[in-house]
Amino acid sequence: MSESTAPLYFCCDERRRDAVRASSLNGIDYLEVVDHDAPNEADRQRFLRVHFVNDIAANSLARVNVTISGGERLRPIVVLDATIGTADDSDVLTVEVEEPGDFSIYTLSLVRGPHDPNPPSEIDPRLAAVDFSFKVECPSDFDCAPKHICPPEPPVQPEINYLAKDYASFRKLIFDRMSLLLPDWRERNPADLGVALVELLAYAGDQLSYQQDAIATEAYLNSARKRVSLQRQARLVDYFVHNGTNARVWVQLTSEADLVNVPAKTQVLSRLERTNVRIPPGSSALDDALRQHPMVFETIHPTTLFAAHNAMPFYTWSDRECCLPKGATFATLEGHFPDLPNDAVLVFEEQRGPLTGEEEDADRTRRWAVRLTSVQTFDAASQPLTDPLTGTQITNIEWMAEDALPFPFCLSGFTDEEHGAQFRDDLSIAHGNIVLADRCHRPPPQFARPRFRPSLQGRPLTQVSPYDSAQPASKSLSVDPAAALPEVTLESTLGTDTSEWNPQRDLLGSAPDATEIVVEIENDGVAYLRFGDDEYGQLPESGTTFEATYRIGNGSAGNIGAEMLAHIVSNDPAITAVRNPLPAAGGIDPETMADVRRDAPQAFRTQKRAVTEADYARTAELDTSIQRAAATFRWTGNWHTVFITVDRFDGVVLTNEFEAQLRREIEPYRMAGHDLEIDSPHYVPLEIEMFVCVKPDYFRTDVEAALVDIFSNRILADGTKGLFQPDFFTFGQTVYLSRLYAAGQAVAGVASVEITVFQRQGLPATSGLTNGFLTMNRLEIARLENDPNFPERGLFTLKLGGGR
Repeated sequence: MSESTAPLYFCCDERRRDAVRASSLNGIDYLEVVDHDAPNEADRQRFLRVHFVNDIAANSLARVNVTISGGERLRPIVVLDATIGTADDSDVLTVEVEEPGDFSIYTLSLVRGPHDPNPPSEIDPRLAAVDFSFKVECPSDFDCAPKHICPPEPPVQPEINYLAKDYASFRKLIFDRMSLLLPDWRERNPADLGVALVELLAYAGDQLSYQQDAIATEAYLNSARKRVSLQRQARLVDYFVHNGTNARVWVQLTSEADLVNVPAKTQVLSRLERTNVRIPPGSSALDDALRQHPMVFETIHPTTLFAAHNAMPFYTWSDRECCLPKGATFATLEGHFPDLPNDAVLVFEEQRGPLTGEEEDADRTRRWAVRLTSVQTFDAASQPLTDPLTGTQITNIEWMAEDALPFPFCLSGFTDEEHGAQFRDDLSIAHGNIVLADRCHRPPPQFARPRFRPSLQGRPLTQVSPYDSAQPASKSLSVDPAAALPEVTLESTLGTDTSEWNPQRDLLGSAPDATEIVVEIENDGVAYLRFGDDEYGQLPESGTTFEATYRIGNGSAGNIGAEMLAHIVSNDPAITAVRNPLPAAGGIDPETMADVRRDAPQAFRTQKRAVTEADYARTAELDTSIQRAAATFRWTGNWHTVFITVDRFDGVVLTNEFEAQLRREIEPYRMAGHDLEIDSPHYVPLEIEMFVCVKPDYFRTDVEAALVDIFSNRILADGTKGLFQPDFFTFGQTVYLSRLYAAGQAVAGVASVEITVFQRQGLPATSGLTNGFLTMNRLEIARLENDPNFPERGLFTLKLGGGR
């Protein structure tokens, strides 16, 4: 049922119907939609019973006097008939429509005619229309009766300056408001209580405003000012911000006695004035030395010193003018060194200038650290190893291939005429008693009670990468800052219970009871400690006290030059000298905030998985010893197998050790369901025959030697590479005939070159003389070694004419 509505007002006391009922006018009282009471389904919602306040005069209303407006989907609603009731229904007008309306609100209006929207003269204009819904009998959880509520007077909103952000503007805003509310209060004396309250509120508003601005600023990567905020924002996109690493250096300790034990964490200091080599631990001399702010290093591992290992000369087997060539991994030392460990680190050093024989003229860059893999001091009869010709005791040493010499070492030779042409066999030397140290300083333990965010007093906190004692010496100074962790441990005490807390990169993988912390470094280097929440890491109980043990010293400042260290904190009188023959390395400064803003948004887009063949090839090429790699998918019965064919630099053969290492490197990228197989390249041996006409003024033998070098696979004496050196060819690379002609014609003394055979070895049908090139398949690499021991690896035949 819908009541007649007034379009202008909502009134709390409606008396219009009573007034019309007592007059000669008439009007709509309410409207009913005939729905469930319809005689058949087709007539539902098609008949409207409009009840009037008074009886309807006969023939006063007809179809033309009724219009229905409104609706959304179904409109207009066509009125078919309008019938006035009789007897008891004389106050009801039954309206028939062509079809029911939709669920929206419609308005039934009484009009004078189709072209006159005004209500009939006998109808009150305030009761000449009624709003209704055809779906009034549809189920509803709400009261269908409209509620007419007289709204209260809306409160007057105060005029507030929302641009006020600091103390002064808040103070002015409050005083302006007080002047409006209390115009008689004009006190502005700071001693007044009201003024004091106003200023107190302004101060609180200033602090809250700053807090809002600070939170909004630190919430975004591009606007954050604090390094910790930037680290946390970057972690959301799986990017770890590194805080740098400390430097490492090889230190030589000279000993006058044997079996001198040097423990780990022994401090070594840079050169100081008026300070002895040995500084007693815990002494006033150590305090005086530290007050001079030296560079402090600590040994990473313990070592045992032997006097004989201080300097070990090379043995040249009675030969003169010898050198240890570039790439060497084997040498012989003069002397018997049974205490030299198989995994010891030695430092080779040029100690005298080859031309002058003077120590001052030695090239300080000619120094190299190697890690030994084998030390032979005894023969098969368990007797000291000797030279059978001279009886001199010797020691054979081998070191890792990764530590192969990057440059030659001159072992013996004659000085120039200016320096007497004297023979010197002590130009280079091997130093033992080498220990690795890293830069840091260990301040006294710091005692602190737990707070919301405790911090460490010393700075910068040392960041240490894991150390592998089995890795090559050349890689021991190379560190990964992403793997570095802060060097700090906490010991907590609660009553009689003690626990040790260790640092982690984050606590997302920490168990609820794990005693682990996260160290967050700010821009000023202060280290803050963050504990868990009993879900990710343990939360310390109230009353727990902590003692922090940590080391300070970090970044590139620790990359000191050679011969900078000169003091050791020790009481052992056998240690007579300390030096670092090589410069320190590995010290990396913390990642800058600009770098984080640049790299963090892109880091998660970097693909760290291998899906396609090209992905596997690129992943394998991340190994620095691989020149090129190619991958092939093959279905091997129940799963896919990825065959990775690798082309190593210098044509190094594939070993089981390298294959295992490469598998470990690729494993983090491998897709589930893919097996890995590592293959060697498919080498294609070449067969080349060349006829060369030599110019009359040149010896054929000289030209032949030059051509054999040019068309070899070796690195020549001058450092250049032969034409078929393995690094010049890789997978699928075409071999061009023109390049061979150009190389041969460029040799001094060559008048003309004619290549008569240019083919795959033993396959004349593959000759490339006509086309001018030989093509290789996808996994094939051209090879020509011209080695009589391995003729199947390619042949180069040279014939010469002319010359002398």
